[in-house]
Amino acid sequence: MKLLLAGETFAATTSVAAGGDVLTSAAWVNGATAFNAALAEEGIAVTQIGGDRCAAEFPFDLDALAEYQAVVISDVGALTLLVTPEARAGRVGVNRLEVLKAYVEAGGGLMLAGGYMGFQGMFGTARFYDTPVEDVLPVRCLPFCDGMEVPQGLQASILRPSHPIFAGVEGPLPPILGMNKLDFRSDGSSQLLAACHHRGADWPLLAIRNHGSGRTVAWATDIGPHWLSQDFLRWPLYGRLMANMIRWLAGHE
Repeated sequence: MKLLLAGETFAATTSVAAGGDVLTSAAWVNGATAFNAALAEEGIAVTQIGGDRCAAEFPFDLDALAEYQAVVISDVGALTLLVTPEARAGRVGVNRLEVLKAYVEAGGGLMLAGGYMGFQGMFGTARFYDTPVEDVLPVRCLPFCDGMEVPQGLQASILRPSHPIFAGVEGPLPPILGMNKLDFRSDGSSQLLAACHHRGADWPLLAIRNHGSGRTVAWATDIGPHWLSQDFLRWPLYGRLMANMIRWLAGHE
């Protein structure tokens, strides 16, 4: 099974003042290292297009997306996919969010994962609200900053333990350190599999939907650090849970 992962790479520039001198260094980080390794152990081949490459390299049409049984969008905003090289040059072109919607409706699997640049985003800059991608999700994005940091940890409640995504996964889930606030699509089209309680409200953590001929997953926290705690990443069932989501998306469960 082939999975396309878009996002999860970050370039960081650091300036250090030493007396009157300022030294600047740069680093490139891949936040999906644990995710990719865990899925490889589960027999799922991951092709990753880092966030810095998505504008130019993310597929532009259904034929290119059809090479993959599932697509995961993680920590890369809607504008990165919308503003293609053609659009930046002022030429009419393709809307890749519409292509993703068509991909799902034709039988593909799409997962949107959380993070500072997931859903609407920590500063409201991910901007998946009111887009074709939101149309197919089991949740609706909030039209403002939706990220919340919970350093003391959130404990998830598994609501449907018999679902195939939890096959071989015994709770409780390890703590998470933050998530995106989302509105579950409670119109009968979707299922809420797990939620987290915080400050008097229950927030969707894991929700799924059958849409058209395809399937979608909303995972409201990171697939890696920092919102996914080190306890979660070291959990022996981390890979199983992630792989189960992908297999369900691809219709293998």
